[in-house]
Amino acid sequence: MSDSIVDPVLLSLRVAACSTLFVVPVAVAIAWVLSRSRVPAKGLLISLINLPLVLPPVVSGFFLLDLFGRRGVFGRILAPVGIVIPFTWVAAVLASFVISLPLAVWTTRLAFDGIDPALENAARLLGRSEWRVFWEVTLPLARRGLLGATILAFARSLGEFGATMVVAGTTPGETLTVPSAIYLYMQRPGMDGTVNTLVWTAAGLSFLALSIVNVVVWNRQ
Repeated sequence: MSDSIVDPVLLSLRVAACSTLFVVPVAVAIAWVLSRSRVPAKGLLISLINLPLVLPPVVSGFFLLDLFGRRGVFGRILAPVGIVIPFTWVAAVLASFVISLPLAVWTTRLAFDGIDPALENAARLLGRSEWRVFWEVTLPLARRGLLGATILAFARSLGEFGATMVVAGTTPGETLTVPSAIYLYMQRPGMDGTVNTLVWTAAGLSFLALSIVNVVVWNRQ
């Protein structure tokens, strides 16, 4: 394969892996709070988490660019230490994180909600602390849901386009992921073969991820 195909695929896999690495623990924490605790203004928290699901991805990308750009709140904090996020592959990870987080949160929350509270209460009666109840009872019982959330977050990160285009750009070898490459190469004459290969690669990876979720996770619960 040429670099025009291999580089975007490898970059997409790296971005998706890094994004998922951060998404999963954050999703677990948020899902546990939503499922097991009474927090003030829970409705506002739910709305905030859901926001990337209903916003156009380019709008999410604009907000990220506004926050992490040189004049943004976080950009001004990071600039003095030499950290620049926009238009780097880290920006692509950030965009994928924001877009895939809601999907991981709700999949994980469904897993937590499906656990019988009596099992957790039994562990408490045996003297387990809340931390041990979480690690020894809640997480093991929710493991298939967590696996599903991880795979779905990875697949969603692979397919992220709009926010990534805005905050990361389309620099070949640096920020050109598979979706961005498909869009870019469609504008160039003679790139039909490359576009078709990238399209089928993206479709195959997405289908594989969904198949794993459907067959390995949900069908065995």
